[in-house]
Amino acid sequence: MDVACYQANSAGAELTKGTLTRRALRTDDCLIAIRWAGICHSDIHTVNGDWPHNNFPMTPGHEIIGEVLEVGPDVSAFSPGDIVGIGCMVDSCGECTPCANGEENYCEEGNTGTYNGVDRHDGSITQGGYSTHIVCRESFLIKIPEAFSNLDDEATAAAATPLLCAGITTFAPLQNAQVGPGSKVGIVGMGGLGHVAVKIAHAMGAKVTIFSHGTSKEADGRRFGADDYIATADQDFYKPLQDQFDVIIDTVSAPHDVTSYIKMLSTGGNMVMLGLPTEAMSIPAGLLIGKRRSISGSCIGGIRQTQEMIDFCAEHGITAETEVIAAEKINEAYARVIDSDVRYRFVIDAHTF
Repeated sequence: MDVACYQANSAGAELTKGTLTRRALRTDDCLIAIRWAGICHSDIHTVNGDWPHNNFPMTPGHEIIGEVLEVGPDVSAFSPGDIVGIGCMVDSCGECTPCANGEENYCEEGNTGTYNGVDRHDGSITQGGYSTHIVCRESFLIKIPEAFSNLDDEATAAAATPLLCAGITTFAPLQNAQVGPGSKVGIVGMGGLGHVAVKIAHAMGAKVTIFSHGTSKEADGRRFGADDYIATADQDFYKPLQDQFDVIIDTVSAPHDVTSYIKMLSTGGNMVMLGLPTEAMSIPAGLLIGKRRSISGSCIGGIRQTQEMIDFCAEHGITAETEVIAAEKINEAYARVIDSDVRYRFVIDAHTF
């Protein structure tokens, strides 16, 4: 079926209104009417051609909430009328060790991205959530909890939409680290990822400290559940906090020195990188070896863990801080994201595509 969308026709081009064709339902597919689509900073990088292997025309969007309209004959988990979400991937091989362990995000053959991916069955290029409808395998759909299921409520359904990327990206490393009451967690950066990380870590029972360059977001950070807020403009900011943190979640993509943060890890502490700086990091090995510290990375999460995340957020009343826009404002929103002029995520009203 042909559906309305917004798309970029070349790298760096503005997004314009267009149409794309969604495939006919396969036996395990669901057709979803999209209600809300989030804007992720990675959408902007991909549209701008900052990363390799881009395919145009491109319809971005991997934070999606909508309603099931139709299901294929083999679908058993969903029915028309169900409220569902789609995150960053829509398929994987299903057979490798990571897939078997519920970590489709680490599929050894590469998961299929919700957009700018290659369909495993027909070789077509996947197109994302900046559109009115999408077709997705049932095994890659997330059941949206009742607390977020009123599709016309901007305060719940729209605000929950970024959780399909920002939520799982931050929940996964916190859960994997078994963060709980008594844990000391540092969050580096208070943007689209960082503000959600603060809320989730606080709900898990951790003592949360935010590290941000300036103080303009301190009031927000404390409102989201942070116990402490440290401005990093002072180069000695880390000295009173050395050997303190069990986990530090680094959400910053701009090039930055991580040495100070490593010094704040406790014995056996772990720093998890979520941002993608363009420059290589220099890490003094002695800081790791001397206290059994480690640095690791994390990339979204599997479908099972994403379901756990959205259920956890519903239980604890966690949503992203969002600004809802009409589709005609997408290009303006992209510019504002680049200028850090949003608190903290944009969500597009899909009725305006």
